[in-house]
Amino acid sequence: MSGPAADFATNRDKARRHLARFAERPLAHFIGGRHQEPHSGRFFANSSPIDNETLGQVAAGDAADIAAAAAAAKAAFPAWRDLPGARRRDLLHRVADLIEKRGEEIALVESVDTGQPIRFMSQAAARAAENFRFFADRAVGARDGLALPAEQHLNYTLRQPIGPVGVITPWNTPFMLSTWKIAPALAAGCTVVHKPAEWSPLTAMLLAETAREAGLPDGVLNTVNGIGEEAGKALTEHLDIKAIAFVGESATGGRIMAQGAPTLKRVHFELGGKNPVIVFDDADLDRALDAVVFMIYSLNGERCTSSSRLLVHRSIEGAFAERLAQRLARIRVGHPLAPETEIGPLIHPRHREKVLSYVQLATKEGARVVSGAPLNKDCAVGNYVQPVAFLGARNDMRIAQEEIFGPCLTVIGFDTEAEALALANDIAYGLTAYIWTRDVGRAHRMARAVDAGMVWINSENNRHLPTPFGGMKASGIGRDGGDYSFDFFMETKNICVAFDTHRVPKLGA
Repeated sequence: MSGPAADFATNRDKARRHLARFAERPLAHFIGGRHQEPHSGRFFANSSPIDNETLGQVAAGDAADIAAAAAAAKAAFPAWRDLPGARRRDLLHRVADLIEKRGEEIALVESVDTGQPIRFMSQAAARAAENFRFFADRAVGARDGLALPAEQHLNYTLRQPIGPVGVITPWNTPFMLSTWKIAPALAAGCTVVHKPAEWSPLTAMLLAETAREAGLPDGVLNTVNGIGEEAGKALTEHLDIKAIAFVGESATGGRIMAQGAPTLKRVHFELGGKNPVIVFDDADLDRALDAVVFMIYSLNGERCTSSSRLLVHRSIEGAFAERLAQRLARIRVGHPLAPETEIGPLIHPRHREKVLSYVQLATKEGARVVSGAPLNKDCAVGNYVQPVAFLGARNDMRIAQEEIFGPCLTVIGFDTEAEALALANDIAYGLTAYIWTRDVGRAHRMARAVDAGMVWINSENNRHLPTPFGGMKASGIGRDGGDYSFDFFMETKNICVAFDTHRVPKLGA
């Protein structure tokens, strides 16, 4: 047997072998360089979205476990902070090497744990390794500052790591997103307590074990599992945790900010989005259609940067919508380990019900629902949904204003550039925007005026690691990427040295 069916069978068999360890023994925490059982002795079940069958038991962390991890991170911080940047660089490159070595295991485990198609998860390890390598190479110069001479003084700046930090990551592409936060924190000289999402906890342990194997000292990277209301809350409130980097829902970000306020905790938030993709009538419509379809239906629509609102010029709205419907009908929904699958099951039954509720709401609000091909019998169990588009929508509808976080595209027509801009900005969020036009002036006018932290012109989401990544309004606080990450994980200090030539004021002389 050969071909897709054989590849699927091979993927399934390999995944079972990699997942066996999680079924055989509960997933513990990783604190101070070793696995640790929860202080409370409590565990919760972790299920696969493929069939909602239990993959294993996971430690239910609480304040006592967070305190142990914070103590380990605090104890490890001075030596890690003082380690030469070149040594940190070498260790982080070693982490990247081992991530690549375990790439197949990471991809298969994450695909089963999250429901994300293997076609996308196969790149998870490569992207995660790239994150580690990128920040590793910047570890040597992380503390560098500026020379700011004055007439009679020399000012210079330097940066120093802030201390132990908390990282709270989401369930949609957990391995890659955790490295996007953890790698710069470690490169800066911070130690980390990581709280992964309870709906997809498995690959966080693979990362912790990989970092330990690479030679990271005990306590530099700690992982505590648990639900947000317990472990997450304890992390954001802990006095010894100096900052929280969080990726997730905007409402959760607000709660984290409130929880960290008494300890004056620094926060970095990458939150929700309801991002516009604006297609003008002079655009390359073939490329625009490819980008529109990819940016909402890839990764099961469970991505903060998805182009979930299509704003399309009315002169082409009908024809563009017809072509969109044709593409929808051909999108392949199925088992995430099948190579041909483009959309897998959503992360959790609760999330599936949320997404389906918006499909029902779209009809009530007066939009026309266009669905993809009917689900096959293999999707009878699990959290599968058809991809949908909501045609003829208005921007004041809930389907246009609220983040659905699933394979659902809201289509809204516009007549003028000014109207397109007004529609794009009439939203609580401001993470990304995508603009399709051949008019160079209009592209720049729109990019300058749209309320979004990141704008792509004639492109899908294409990441360049030195550039800033983050949103405006309810989509977040702060920026990742390049030197922007170090601005969060490090304090900037100014040092002023006199030339002994200025007049010192005298009192009581």
